[in-house]
Amino acid sequence: MTDSVPQHEPAVDLQMPDAEVDAAEEAAAGDLNFDEQFYPARPRTLRPRARRRHFTADRPPFAPDARNRVYVEWLRNQSMLGDAKTLTRQLSGQASMWQNPYAHPNPRAAVEKASVWFTAYPLSLVTRPAQSFLAALGDADLWTAFQRIGIKGIHIGPVKVAGGVTGWDHTPSVDGHFDRISMAIDPLFGTEDEFRAMCATAADHDGTILDDIVPGHTGKGADFRLAEMNFRDYPGIYHMIDIPEADWDLLPDVPEGHDAVNIDVATERALQQAGYIIGELQRVIFYEPGVKETNWSATPPVLDIDGTYRRWVYLHYFKEGQPSINWLDPTFSGMRLVMGDALHSLVDLGTGALRLDANGFLGVEKSAEETPGWSEGHPLSAAANQIIGSMVRKVGGFTFQELNLGIDDIKATSAAGPDLSYDFVTRPAYHHALVTADTEFLRLTLRLAQEIGVDQASLVHALQNHDELTYELVHFTSAHKDDVFELEGQQLTGAELAAHVQQTLRDGITGTAAPYNLVFTSNGIACTTASVITAVLGITDLEAITAEQVAEVRKVHLLLAMYNALQPGVFALSGWDLCGALPLPREKVSSLVSRGDTRWIHRGAHDLMRFNPEADSSSSGMPKAQALYGTLPEQLEDESSFARQLSRILEVREQYRIARSALVDVPDVSHRGMLVMVHLLDSGRQEVTVLNFSDQEIAGTVRSKVLVPESTVTDAFNGEDIGTVDDLFSFHLQLGPYEGTALLVDAPPPGEPADEG
Repeated sequence: MTDSVPQHEPAVDLQMPDAEVDAAEEAAAGDLNFDEQFYPARPRTLRPRARRRHFTADRPPFAPDARNRVYVEWLRNQSMLGDAKTLTRQLSGQASMWQNPYAHPNPRAAVEKASVWFTAYPLSLVTRPAQSFLAALGDADLWTAFQRIGIKGIHIGPVKVAGGVTGWDHTPSVDGHFDRISMAIDPLFGTEDEFRAMCATAADHDGTILDDIVPGHTGKGADFRLAEMNFRDYPGIYHMIDIPEADWDLLPDVPEGHDAVNIDVATERALQQAGYIIGELQRVIFYEPGVKETNWSATPPVLDIDGTYRRWVYLHYFKEGQPSINWLDPTFSGMRLVMGDALHSLVDLGTGALRLDANGFLGVEKSAEETPGWSEGHPLSAAANQIIGSMVRKVGGFTFQELNLGIDDIKATSAAGPDLSYDFVTRPAYHHALVTADTEFLRLTLRLAQEIGVDQASLVHALQNHDELTYELVHFTSAHKDDVFELEGQQLTGAELAAHVQQTLRDGITGTAAPYNLVFTSNGIACTTASVITAVLGITDLEAITAEQVAEVRKVHLLLAMYNALQPGVFALSGWDLCGALPLPREKVSSLVSRGDTRWIHRGAHDLMRFNPEADSSSSGMPKAQALYGTLPEQLEDESSFARQLSRILEVREQYRIARSALVDVPDVSHRGMLVMVHLLDSGRQEVTVLNFSDQEIAGTVRSKVLVPESTVTDAFNGEDIGTVDDLFSFHLQLGPYEGTALLVDAPPPGEPADEG
């Protein structure tokens, strides 16, 4: 190891010789592909295949800094950019890369592959003793249960190594494994072989696995440490600016034991005026005084590979440990890293789809003086999403985005980007309908989406996932904040409407109404679907809940499942939904919520398959949540259970292909708690979903101009004759409290007179 490095000569050249690279990649390309490994009789597939490098990260006894070539090589061998290069070189020039259409999103093709998803959360699933998370999700008994219910896909959540690297040590994730630092599977969750076996089991049960990539940021792993050292193309991965030593006085001191510090607003302004950064952005996500006041952080002096100390200021939309990727650096290193990560999941591990996390924050641009930089709704984000979506479609998969966007942006991204988008528009609206027993705001959001041209089949309609009950209502608080909307007889601006809805939800499902649910920053409410319902039902003490109250919770839960399932698009639910999980008492996760992240209360462990009845926590240490409905084996033996009743809803959904239908009308209703959605099925028939969000019995009229007089109306669940559409385009219907149904409407044959008998 040298003590000094010539200023203009790289200290190390760690590139593998081209001949060795070619030999390694040729050997990897010769391996059996996914289909051949698990289905030897199946013809060789046209789907591309590749393998990433495999490196065992031993810890040599040398100083971890840029002067030590062993340390630099240790980092490079773990880097995502290095793995991306290995993978992409194997795929270049393959004819199989051109066998799938890719230019345009195809939501119905995605829905056809898997229209009902189970959303898994690695830290919360209880497994058999010594069984990994991935092995549990590859369990044949689990998939058999899912098949009986009607679940076709598992979104597994992030399972690759995340967190950071400090010296020789790996540091833990700061954001639930969404701060990825490697393409390797985290041993906490299993192995690559278990991952591939899970994909094979899913295929055996006509299902598929949906994975995650994070195109907006990484963690502070090997790639970031190499970027700090100014090694080769690595600084090009990130939005990071080298601040000359002459201006280090503009930067804050970094406390002992920290590798960066968030800059305050004054420093942000000073660096902007000095021409180094674009300064303030449109908002500060996860804002917390003294912790994150801006979207920029500064490093301490870091020794680079030329022997020079550098200080960097880097962008992070989210937490300090999540440096943002630069999609328009001249090296295109960030793009290469992301594409490599996507291809690893699809063509190496064998998944069928990818969720794009934080994919709306891929472009930043300097704005006029005294105005925030352009960081949301930037065309670069749309362009990058189109590239990612096209690449995934090119190898036979599909993508979806879980990003809180305005309806206009959902429409824009659906033109060329991901195939599917999470329904963040009507999700808070259906909770609002439940809290108020009034569907007016829900009908407003559905109609707005129709008017703007969003295809409901391009949306993922979800119950609970790992995040909070989001109520930011971005459509109303951003581009449409000054537009006027009518709600509850009042004329409100978009901003006023959003504030009113948010306050209604806070009043209805937190505080004295439900002390077990907690507000999460300005984003929403930490709760489970079941605890939203208990709040609405007036249950304040979850420990004293009765069997009769559990039955009522189940009834309302099925109503919410009907809303999400009996319309076009994907229906998604989680283990917390399937077992009726309640939030954890705050004291059980006090260390996790101590910095304000209250979402941990709704991420309690759950044992879906009775894998380990004696466990009081998951293998990751997440405490077990109180479950109202029991395990799936227990529920599938009980016709009145949540899972069995859900399976009937999904059976009707699949039988009549409601997921592939088109929403054609959201008419006015005769009772404020009623919701009516009219769908055109691909068979040409009409289906009408009617739901009662109130605790009162409804005897009312369903009226829609798209209904054809003299059509017959039949209950899709039991075949019962409901009546005939009259000359006013209406028919009569009765629904009990918190009940719903799907109705089939068949027009009379052309030229036949109506039956007057």
